[in-house]
Amino acid sequence: MSATLKIGSENCDTKDDVSSSDAPVLFKTHTDEIPAVISKDRLVTFSKESENITIEVDNRPNHSEEAPLSQTNLLLASTLVCDAKNGRLSNFIPSDQCVRLYLIYHHWGLSYMLYFFIILHHAIAICEDPAVEGYHLPYWVTMCVEFACILFYLFRLLHCASFLPAETFCRDKKNILVIAAIILTAIDMSCYIGLVNSGYGYIAYRWSRPLRPLFIVNFSESKQVRRAFRNIRKTLPDILNVLVLFFLSISLFSLMAQKLFQKRNLKYPDGKPYFNNYFDIYFQLYVLVTTANNPDIMMPAYDSNRWFAVFFIAYLIICLYIFMNIFLAVVYNNYRKHLKLYYSHCCYLGENEVRKLVYMKRKSLAKAFDLLKVKKDGVFVIDFKRFNVLLKMIPPARSPMMVNILWYVLDTDGDNAVEKVDFLQLADLLNVTVSEVTDRRSIFDLITPSCFHSKFSMSLRQLVAHKYFRYFFDLMILLNAFLIAFDITDAEWFFLALFTLEIVLKMYTFGVMHFFRRFWNIFDFLVIGGAIIGTSIESFMDSSADDKTRTLDILLVLRVLRLVKIIGGIERFQVIVTTILNLGPSILTYGGVLIVVYYVFAIIGMEFFHNKIKYFDYENNTDPSQLYCGNHLLNGSLFYQSQYCSNNFNNILNTFVILFELMVVNQWHVLANGFVLATSKVARLYFFAFHLTCVIIVLNIFTAFVLEAFILEYSFCKSKLESAMEKKIIEMGLQLGRRQSQNAKGTDNDNLVIDSEDIIESDDEVPDKSTNRRSSIYPDLSEKTDIRFHLTKSKNVENLLQRMFENELDVDDDGPDDIDNFEDETTMTLSLKTL
Repeated sequence: MSATLKIGSENCDTKDDVSSSDAPVLFKTHTDEIPAVISKDRLVTFSKESENITIEVDNRPNHSEEAPLSQTNLLLASTLVCDAKNGRLSNFIPSDQCVRLYLIYHHWGLSYMLYFFIILHHAIAICEDPAVEGYHLPYWVTMCVEFACILFYLFRLLHCASFLPAETFCRDKKNILVIAAIILTAIDMSCYIGLVNSGYGYIAYRWSRPLRPLFIVNFSESKQVRRAFRNIRKTLPDILNVLVLFFLSISLFSLMAQKLFQKRNLKYPDGKPYFNNYFDIYFQLYVLVTTANNPDIMMPAYDSNRWFAVFFIAYLIICLYIFMNIFLAVVYNNYRKHLKLYYSHCCYLGENEVRKLVYMKRKSLAKAFDLLKVKKDGVFVIDFKRFNVLLKMIPPARSPMMVNILWYVLDTDGDNAVEKVDFLQLADLLNVTVSEVTDRRSIFDLITPSCFHSKFSMSLRQLVAHKYFRYFFDLMILLNAFLIAFDITDAEWFFLALFTLEIVLKMYTFGVMHFFRRFWNIFDFLVIGGAIIGTSIESFMDSSADDKTRTLDILLVLRVLRLVKIIGGIERFQVIVTTILNLGPSILTYGGVLIVVYYVFAIIGMEFFHNKIKYFDYENNTDPSQLYCGNHLLNGSLFYQSQYCSNNFNNILNTFVILFELMVVNQWHVLANGFVLATSKVARLYFFAFHLTCVIIVLNIFTAFVLEAFILEYSFCKSKLESAMEKKIIEMGLQLGRRQSQNAKGTDNDNLVIDSEDIIESDDEVPDKSTNRRSSIYPDLSEKTDIRFHLTKSKNVENLLQRMFENELDVDDDGPDDIDNFEDETTMTLSLKTL
């Protein structure tokens, strides 16, 4: 059967002219259905004559004014679309040379080089004094490495200045901070070298090392971490009032405690005076708010008089249960206001961050539209020819059919032209994951097609693709975990062989490439492969049977984690699991925030406390200098009695461990008291500052983010919010999980096997074809193409907020001109009609 396209007296083959024609050809005319499509410009009818299908197109009057499209404008437009797709601010000089420099600046190779130098720059703390044992390097080696990192930072700054307007570059606070950090680092390095070479090395120290995290935050590649810090900074002034009242309350209770207990000559169990100094009392009561020293701090007074318990109970109720919860509420409320939304009277008020991101995207797309637009019937639009050329400039490479599908999704009114309101959805459309089923041909299909398409092979593949195949192996994983829990090891090799067979069958059915596109498949492959390799090595090394079984048990029990996906499929757990998945990128962002905080405090802590406390063997130690963690001031201290000598600031790795222990809070006052005894009471300021910064502020803001994410995810799951673009994709049958019709004849995919997990992982309810086609105004393309869009309800919270805000904007609202310094002078009300 062949297909011809008849326009007047000209004939052309549909397959050959897809990419060059003015209008895309979307249909493979192999079905018995004879559809008709009516649009504003043309009437398309399909007629069947014997084995030929003729498509007659009646062109309606079409008046278009097409201006020539220069290569520079095309390059600029494609760059603007890429920026909108990636969430970047397009503030470069709009010239051919600057655009090319801009593209080079954002090349993935240079970005990864920046990450490498940032990691290297911070990792040299391992080799600097005080260095990790066995990794110490001379100062000139570490300085040479740091100098190379500084040179690359300087290169990135100069590269950025080459395509930005001079005023924009100089006004950017990120550039100012990076330049200042480079200058201060250079001064510090020069002073250190001078002091060491002049014989004053004993007083030389690197005071610029705490500035290194500035390079993490202030390059364009770290926009998420920088955004988190910006919102923390905006939140601080609003919570300052609560902090002031909180500290004043502690001050008042400290004064009361001093008057109540100072003259009673009470003693701690170790014989030290109880509450005899105001600043000691203040610090102890602050620790009590964290509950780390409860009820120890109360017991001397409580043993003296039972009524003194009223004081501590009142203190905890006011400062812990009231002030701390008010503090969390204020943090949560102000965090929502500055980062997300403020909820009031069933309306969301869009705030600075979300508005800025939306306006950045719309402004870039609007500029691209203006560069590509042509006038058609008095309206500015973009035709298919320019759209096709544009997508060829935007990576990754797309097939002609893929370009046609994207065009058809954007062309909402079917007039073979994309207007501005449709074009503004292009960035979101390009961010949707797309796959083509024809790309999933198994290597076995390529090598032995006759065997691969045999009846037995097809039956086997259909079995592997069935959902009950997955259920069976999930049950086997549970059974394996049950046997391991009860120490029944006789069946371990059976399970290893069974799970290996599962992996081989999946690779055979879906292809190796498609198999490794799934996280859980990679996880299974690594676990089972590791079990095979580990047991094989132990067999060659003549290990005992218990060692072999133990290794196998450890690796096989890891597969139980795979059942998390099943839990996520249960409706009552979907919101929780989806929220956890959506929190993944944000957790990494706040992980970056914590790394910055940790690094700054780690460098400062090493400068103050290194070698004050050392670890030596607690038993059989006859050297007096090694007793009491190498410091006799710790004799009789709870720090030494608890054997905390390994918790020290003697290198960067030990420091990170003790900072994490301080963040967990339990026993943090014991850790702090050890270093106070080894130095002075001024050291309390360091531990107080870390607890205030990391625990009270950063972790509370992270808690606020988790609460907001859960509430939003719950709302969106209940509302099933979808964009017009997603609805059209679903109605056309192009979402992942829609199978091709088995009644289609003459296709290459008659016996196409689709993984049952495709539908599950897409998280979309596949509409029933028979019921939804009646009300749909779009043609069903599920039988015409193998292209599928991955639509999922598990979207990033930030993207959901952007969508809600963007849906309420006028098509011509591109925001203020100065997006980079955009401030939220007013709030914009968003209706929740979609909910």
